[in-house]
Amino acid sequence: MTRPAFATRRRTELFDALVALFLSEGFAHLTLDEIAARLRCSKSTLYTLAGSKEQLVQAATVHFFRSATEFVEAEVGRVAAPRERIAAYLSAVGTALDPVSDQFMSDLDAFTPARDVYEQNTRIAARRVQELIAEGVAAGDFRDVHAAFAADLVATVMVRIQQRVVRENTGLDDADAYRELAAILTGGIEA
Repeated sequence: MTRPAFATRRRTELFDALVALFLSEGFAHLTLDEIAARLRCSKSTLYTLAGSKEQLVQAATVHFFRSATEFVEAEVGRVAAPRERIAAYLSAVGTALDPVSDQFMSDLDAFTPARDVYEQNTRIAARRVQELIAEGVAAGDFRDVHAAFAADLVATVMVRIQQRVVRENTGLDDADAYRELAAILTGGIEA
């Protein structure tokens, strides 16, 4: 293995470990020394990933959503029928959020750069749902719904999930809320 390939693999492994740590325990209470000790690396190694703890948190959040997006799109790619594609998309979002702890969500909500990454990904997800709905309408599998309205409705619920309002009002964690959203949405637009 060449040196650059090793460095890239090591960097990805560190980000994966960092994401796993943050998702399970949050990040606000952790110092760079604690993070380095938990990842069994030096602080100087962490500084190769980002210039500060804040930048490290933001980069780890981006890494999480990039990995989650790859997983979600792979799940969507496994099915062909429009109804199943939307269900697969939203269910996969739920699955991707399964490891997210309440502490991580609280820390994310309190740290604007990470929250902005989450909100941007929520907007991207809503646009993707709109595309999937439009495909289903065009294929005749969904009744002629206004795809942008349905996507806006989904985006509203996604934001409420992200803001923990759904959890407070229903007791559903984020992953289960996405699965319920998938079931309600696909049942409501079916032809």
